[in-house]
Amino acid sequence: MKLYYISQGKTIEEHLTNIEVACQKGATWVQLRLKEVEELDYLDAALKAKAICEQYDAKFLVNDHVNVAKESKAFGVHLGLGDTPIAEARAQLGSKAIIGGTANTFEDCVQHIKDGVDYVGLGPFRFTTTKSNLSPILGLEGYQKIMNQLKEQGYNTPIVAIGGIKAEDIAAIEATGISGIAVSTLLTHTEESVLS
Repeated sequence: MKLYYISQGKTIEEHLTNIEVACQKGATWVQLRLKEVEELDYLDAALKAKAICEQYDAKFLVNDHVNVAKESKAFGVHLGLGDTPIAEARAQLGSKAIIGGTANTFEDCVQHIKDGVDYVGLGPFRFTTTKSNLSPILGLEGYQKIMNQLKEQGYNTPIVAIGGIKAEDIAAIEATGISGIAVSTLLTHTEESVLS
């Protein structure tokens, strides 16, 4: 889960193009994140995105839509705090599916872990325009505090940093004990891979 790409674009076609570019730049996990799209269009996009990911041996996940994840046979689904409950998603997708959950606080992380997520997407690191209704900014200090709390409580579920992360932030974020870095704009709008 070294480098996790969350798709962006103004159209479905842009999302698919950007997913391929991200895979070429080293993304190992890819999340298709479409907003305000009909479910059939989402499913069609998911099938195309999955085919791209398979070419690059990247894990493909769907944002929010459990039905689309199931129908497209995605590797898993990522759920926000107000989305389908983890237990319900697990019942639909089965024990082998990877389910991630969005968190902004230590309490969010613990709740997700108790609900059975496979990883937690923790953020935002800094302000980002890719998400509306942004939760409070965590920054490096916030990540370190939460990671220390999780370690002290004996939790070892993978935590993925997300939200406005730039290439120069990665080393310091990884030093907090984070398992992976989720990016969107960084891979979409830079020429080279951000992997060292």
